[in-house]
Amino acid sequence: MNIVLIGYRGTGKSAVARVLAERTGREVVSTDARIVEVAGRSIPEIVDKHGWDYFRNIESRVVDEVAARDAIIIDAGGGVVIRDRNTEALRKNGKLFWLVANVDTIAKRIGADDQRPSLTGEKSFIEEIEEVLIQRLPLYRAAAHYSIETDTKTIESVAQNIISILKI
Repeated sequence: MNIVLIGYRGTGKSAVARVLAERTGREVVSTDARIVEVAGRSIPEIVDKHGWDYFRNIESRVVDEVAARDAIIIDAGGGVVIRDRNTEALRKNGKLFWLVANVDTIAKRIGADDQRPSLTGEKSFIEEIEEVLIQRLPLYRAAAHYSIETDTKTIESVAQNIISILKI
């Protein structure tokens, strides 16, 4: 069974995945990193050159690939839940943990990240986070087996919470 971390960027997925790997001895697979490997270019370059649909098609292929593995930690990209087929693939052999944070926390955590292209176009940074979260909240909620708030918790405590839930 895989441990799958979902949620908006900046909620702590990558950091929690690293701690989980240290504590469980499992390999971490980042879907975004794998997409970059497959495409041979950064995510902003992929989206700029080919558009979001092309990116999402690569993402779905990567999700199929990693979801077929066993006993790994999957650090899923924030938009993985946009396509039902991705959620279905990840749930077949995984427990999905939705890491949740409020808009202010997310903005503080990702403020300097230039590796993610705009998701909405011309909105302000905060407006974009709010708009995308409104769209994705029901998708995260429907996909997740468990949700964990990360605003006030340490990375270590979130990882320990997941370990306790799974009894590993």
